[in-house]
Amino acid sequence: MTKISSDELLKRIARLAKHNRELEELVKKLEKQNTDLLADNEKLKSLNTGIAGSVKSGKQGGKKGSTSRFDMATVMFAGIGGFSRHVEGMDTSALMDELDEIMCQFDAITSRRGMEKIKTLGDNYLCAGGIPDKNMASPVEAVMAAIEMCSFLDRYEAEKRSSGRIWELRTGIYTGTVTAAVLGKRKLSYDLRGDTVNTVSRMAAVAGGGEILVSAATCELAGELFDCEYFGRLPVKYSDSLQLFRVRRLRPEYSSDEHGTAASGAFGTKLALIRFTDMQEMMLDRLERELPAGLQYHNVKHTVDVVTETELIGWSEGCTDEELLLLKTAALFHDAGHTVSYDNHEYHSTQIARQVLPSYGYTAAQTDRICSIIMATQLPPHPANLLERIICDSDLDYLGRSDFIPVSNTLYEELKALGKAGSLNDWNRMQVRFITGHQYFTATARHLREVNKQQQIERIRSLITDI
Repeated sequence: MTKISSDELLKRIARLAKHNRELEELVKKLEKQNTDLLADNEKLKSLNTGIAGSVKSGKQGGKKGSTSRFDMATVMFAGIGGFSRHVEGMDTSALMDELDEIMCQFDAITSRRGMEKIKTLGDNYLCAGGIPDKNMASPVEAVMAAIEMCSFLDRYEAEKRSSGRIWELRTGIYTGTVTAAVLGKRKLSYDLRGDTVNTVSRMAAVAGGGEILVSAATCELAGELFDCEYFGRLPVKYSDSLQLFRVRRLRPEYSSDEHGTAASGAFGTKLALIRFTDMQEMMLDRLERELPAGLQYHNVKHTVDVVTETELIGWSEGCTDEELLLLKTAALFHDAGHTVSYDNHEYHSTQIARQVLPSYGYTAAQTDRICSIIMATQLPPHPANLLERIICDSDLDYLGRSDFIPVSNTLYEELKALGKAGSLNDWNRMQVRFITGHQYFTATARHLREVNKQQQIERIRSLITDI
């Protein structure tokens, strides 16, 4: 056997490592090309279907027969096994009645979870989240709906039969890009197109009785709330195999029962924090459209700054997840009232919040607290509790930042355009009086901003000219 020197071995290892990196780059390049080709293929399918639907309906661009692409949809396929195996020697009409009853309960569960029912095919049930409206919480909602459906079926079978069972649920859940045909005129419905339905139905087919299998993307987006374990790979047409994970139960910290099938209040808060992303996107778009053009300070950037700062100070001050949710929501809405009126905008902000929040699942009690937090930003601030102190410090955070001068100049230009400020010299005098009398209310803000704030006072005084 030829002995290889250590130098030669190192050279071989280096060549192999280099070759391996080149192969990895090639794989990534091919995967990207494959993804692009699949996307182009879906676009062509959508275009062809849309044209055919428009021609069939007799009008170009009509809703009926048109197609839509949803980049962040979660599709659930539930196979209710049992009917085909137990028809022999049993009352078929009674079984059909049971199946109808089960389907009605599934409709109630998925509707409560914001899922859009696509269709039922015999004893198979298909629904989707994130259709027609974007919903970042749809992976969590879909998995929770599947758990509730399994739990219902267990209770149903226990009540119906003393021994054995007929119905078993096998569920597959997939998150990704979906193309759907829009059907109907007054009441719209959706028909999923492409390979998604085939993939998710195959996921359900390989699941065992009572099992919930999810794709890697669904697991990534929902795994924080659920115990998941690796299941295996599923071959997928025209693509790499799909990694599957089995959902075992809710994580103990988010469950109100020992079986991990009932969600706790902590689960609801986490879900609301995920939904906040969609609400924030909607509100920032609305502010971008509706805020008066002359608002150089009270603009979208200021709202984003305050939302970010409330979260940072809230973490530092030891706020709970629910308190952070209330804070961030109040910060998101605190200047929305400028779309109605500059004066008394805090009150108008609370009215907008009361209109919007119920549709995102906020309770009346949460909405009342959020409105109180918003009203605390009125000047001069008089916060009554920790959350109000945090938003007041966040709203005036710029007073102790290094960019204070350029930011305060935008506020001056805004007020001057509205006839609420005089000369720059008068403005600087007013700024000195305001900042001298201002105090940060939280230990975090005092630690981060107070020193800088005192320096700003001296900087502004140096700008004042005596007449």
